[in-house]
Amino acid sequence: MNETPSKIGFTEFAETWNGRLAMIGFVAAIITELVSGKGILAQLGLM
Repeated sequence: MNETPSKIGFTEFAETWNGRLAMIGFVAAIITELVSGKGILAQLGLM
């Protein structure tokens, strides 16, 4: 059976990039918290 890989949905390529961007966002949030002394929710005015 000859199946072509899907270009949309939960593909390995999409999940790899999703994980990488999530890690970058998490590190950016931690750095922002360390620099400002306030948590993300406090900076957004939610706490």
